[in-house]
Parts: sequence; structure tokens; C-alpha cells
Amino acid sequence: MRLIYNIGIRLYIAIIWLVSPFNRKARLWISGRKGWYRKLKSKVDSDGRYIWVHCASLGEFEQGRPVIEAIKKKAAENKIIVTFFSPSGYEIRKNYGLADIICYMPSDSRRNAERFIDLVRPEKVIFIKYEYWYNYITVLAERQIPLYIISAIFRKNHYFFRWYGGFFRSLLNKIAGFYVQDHQSADVLSEAGLNNITIAGDTRFDRVIELTEKARNIDEISLFRGSEKLVVAGSTWKGDEKIIARYINNFPDRIKWVIAPHEPESVNIERLEKLLKVGSLRFSRFSGQASNARVMIIDNIGMLSSIYRYAYITVVGGGFGRGIHNVLEPACWGKPVLFGPNHGKFREAVELISGGGAKAFTDYDDFRESLDSWLSDEASYSRAAGFAGEYVRKNSGATAAIMEKIFFSDQNKVINNPGS
Repeated sequence: MRLIYNIGIRLYIAIIWLVSPFNRKARLWISGRKGWYRKLKSKVDSDGRYIWVHCASLGEFEQGRPVIEAIKKKAAENKIIVTFFSPSGYEIRKNYGLADIICYMPSDSRRNAERFIDLVRPEKVIFIKYEYWYNYITVLAERQIPLYIISAIFRKNHYFFRWYGGFFRSLLNKIAGFYVQDHQSADVLSEAGLNNITIAGDTRFDRVIELTEKARNIDEISLFRGSEKLVVAGSTWKGDEKIIARYINNFPDRIKWVIAPHEPESVNIERLEKLLKVGSLRFSRFSGQASNARVMIIDNIGMLSSIYRYAYITVVGGGFGRGIHNVLEPACWGKPVLFGPNHGKFREAVELISGGGAKAFTDYDDFRESLDSWLSDEASYSRAAGFAGEYVRKNSGATAAIMEKIFFSDQNKVINNPGS
């Protein structure tokens, strides 16, 4: 099986090479790894005590970011190296200031794993959520370097626990500690014979709370909102925008809107502007003067988590595609959340719905009914807003639990973060 795995890795690399002339991400994937050993060697401090944190992409980085920042504060004698698998993570965070080194993870061959690990000589290794690379995990175990998986989720139908999963399941025995998000994940691992489990929760809750504490005032949004109620729709895609635009066109004077497309390129914003039959303006063109516009379109990135604070109700996009985006960012402000149907794999979305802090919609009629119910019923709105904010607060604390166990405790038993 190991031979088949290594052949599969080579085939994957070959496919990326083949598509690279036509795909920007594939080109970045290849160019970012070219000459990796030479580039990394020039950056590594031979006397440094490195903690290696690996993230698949941007989402996993944001999940691991509270732990990285806690290491810098509470275990400052260590240096941090952050690796990415995907260009979409590396390209956005390659200048992140709290990591001493940021680079791509070399592809998972035995030779690459040995060279990387022997060069960096990490004292501890943290993989975020889903990353299980056979050669890296094997070499780390051989070198007796502890590897921890944080913010992990396991389900009985994962490939580890299928009839064909023995090869991959053997990797789990090489991992020093699992820091899982929920009791279900802990139960699945326990049934597989593992006992190095901590039910720590999800570090994303800590991250969004941190974002609210660092949020900046955006006067343009406040001026645009005025004394009216405002709906903020964040990370929207075409499927979301068609429904939102229809509501705006049907009820132009009911509320004001801020829409932040997931891809704020000009061509995408122009498409959205054509959907709207009411006055709209782009954030970059707002002068601060009175305007007849009912919709502001955000034509930049990096502001959304701060914009949510100005909302009365929020909409999170992605539910008509692969899956919804971050619903915790608006929820942590105590804002009720609406999103599309593809949310079942997101525990926080399911739990927000169950507690009344969120609603899902499948079509325009669903959307209109859900939005109008919160706009017209103040008691219902207050319950939803209160639950959303409290849900985030009571589930925080994963970072502290992880730091305590990995850096300040030698215990090896199942423990619980009360907030998880």
C-alpha cells in the first residue's frame, strides 16, 4: 500500500505539471516549491528551537492562528515555521509577521520529508484539522518528534475507519495527541483504540472573538447606514446574490444593504450591479455625503469581519456552492445569520439553527420569509441575536486548552474543555 501511495503522490504532481500552463494555482504550486531546500536552508537558524505549524490552506491557517499567536506570547523562546500546501493560503499569508519562516510544504515523498525535517529539526509539530501525510508523519515518528493534530474532526465514515483504511489508520498511532472539536470525534478515536485525545473545541471561536476585539471602526459604513436597519451579506456568490438582489428590487425602501462578494473583482461587481434595480455604490467611491443608494458593494478584501458589527441581520454566502463561509464572524457580534442550504457539514451552522441564532433558506420565498420574520418580530430577533453571541462565547477556550496540554503539561489522557 505504501508503494501505491507514493505512486499516487507522483501522479498528482505530474497532473499539476500538466495543467500548470493553463492554471495559475498549479503554476504557483510548482514555482513555490522549486529549489525549496536551498531557499529554506538560507532562512533556518541552526540554533533555533522550531515549532512547525502546517496548514492546508487559508481556512486552516486562520484556525491555527490563535495557537501561533499564543506560542509567540507564552512560549517565546521558540521560533515558528508555518507551511502551506495550497497557494491560496501561502500567497495571502506569506508575509504574516508572527512566523519566523513561511513556505510551502514540499511534496510528500520520503526524501523530501527527511530533508525538510532534518533541516528544520522541529521540537514539536502541529498540523491543523485534516492534514495526514504518510511520509512526513512516518519520519517524524522515527525521529521521535511529537506531532499534534488540532481542531480535528473525525466521523465513522472517514476513510481511516473504512474496510480499506488500515494503511491510513496506522498513521493515527504515530500521532502524539489529538485535539478534537467535539465528543463525537473523541468517541470515534476511542473506538479505534486511541487514548491520546483532548476534547479542546474549535480554535475558530477564539479567532473570531479576537477579531471583534481588534475590529476597526469603519465610518463609511456607519454614515451609509444612517438611522436605518442594515443587512450585511458577506462572502456572497452568484446563487446568493440572485436571491438577495430579487429581495432588494422587490422591497427597495425596507432596509439598507451592504454586499461583500467573495470575489470582488470588477467584472463580478459589474455583474452584481446589473442585477440591482435600485441605486448602489461601491465602497471605494463613497464620498461620505448623503446618497440615494440603497446598496453599498464592498470592492476590497479584509474588512468584512469589522463590517458585520454594523449589521442588524447578516447573510453568509456559499450555501448554493461547495459550502457556506464563516458564520462565526457575524455570530460573535450577536447578529442573526441567514445562509443557503449547503451547510450540513458545518457543526456551528447546524447548532446555530438549532438554537435559533440562524436560519437556512433554499429559495427566494424561504429567504424573504426568514428575513421578514426577524425584521417584524423584535422578540424573535432579540432571541436570535442573544443566542448567536452567547454561542460563540461559550464555545471559546480551545487555544488555552491546546497550549496547556502541548506546552505546559506532560499528561496524556482524555480531558475536556468546558467550552467545547
